[in-house]
Amino acid sequence: MKHILLATTALVASAGIASAEIELSGSAEMGIIGGSGEVGGVDVDIETQFHTDIDVTFTMSGETDNGLTFGASIDLDESDNDGADNNGTDPTGSRAFANTTQGGETIFIAYGAAKLTMGDVDGALDAAMKEAIIGSAINDDHEHAGYNGNSGFDGGYDGQIAQFSYAASGFTGYLSVELDDFGNTDPIWGLGVAYSTELAGLTLGVGLGYQTVEDASTWGLSVDTTFNNGIQAILNYSTVDFGVAGAEDQKHFGLALGYTMNALTIGVNYGKFDDVLGVDGDTSKGFGLAVDYDLGGGAEVQFGYGKSDMDIGGVESDLSTWSLGVAMSF
Repeated sequence: MKHILLATTALVASAGIASAEIELSGSAEMGIIGGSGEVGGVDVDIETQFHTDIDVTFTMSGETDNGLTFGASIDLDESDNDGADNNGTDPTGSRAFANTTQGGETIFIAYGAAKLTMGDVDGALDAAMKEAIIGSAINDDHEHAGYNGNSGFDGGYDGQIAQFSYAASGFTGYLSVELDDFGNTDPIWGLGVAYSTELAGLTLGVGLGYQTVEDASTWGLSVDTTFNNGIQAILNYSTVDFGVAGAEDQKHFGLALGYTMNALTIGVNYGKFDDVLGVDGDTSKGFGLAVDYDLGGGAEVQFGYGKSDMDIGGVESDLSTWSLGVAMSF
């Protein structure tokens, strides 16, 4: 803490800087997890076991004399690349081109409504779309084989993405690019737009995104709404054209419903991939449940459950996982 205070003091005292600060935040989880399933007729058991996790994030920000803001953040839990490619190995193709090496670092500059961010940041499709999931679980067990994080082709190269955004009148536009460090293939380009508005008794959001690399492309649409009575609904749809002769377009559909009353939030979601990775007839689907109770002060009791069913290459698999514990934010 002494080093943080000294660094903050030095930044504020520096000539030419109107304001600057360094913040430290974090999270921790503790609980139990387990599960069971079957892969190709073989039983698979996840022994009931303890789960613990801790995450620390440093956030730095400043402002120049002419009003240009800038900042950076680093997530110490991800910066060593631990788990950075979890989605990349998912047969559902939620990060179909993933080979991620970037993890946890972002840097930005902004002026007014315009902002340029580089590092471990979402591509345009992911930034614009709303994921069909509600609630939280200490082991993300409400996610499943039918869940899509909307990351498109993000992480196809080294995971370093440049994202430009501009917001005005409820609209936010996004432009993103990820470069091949070796120059062997085209950049991954992305475009997206999100719109949010308040209507009588509800808020409405719409997101539309598109990404392309070489002959492959993907696009997606999401719609979400939250009513004043605590009911929330999210719907998204996306397709991937792999640009390979004979390959089918992968299609995904996701739906999430949630209800919040005082400290309690309950969320259920369903998702399905058809023609996974372009293979005709391959499917991957599942549903999830999250039940969260806010204890106040940054602590929350979380229960998560997920059920996955896959038919890949004629091999049928199913898996159920669950978790129960306390999540803490600082």
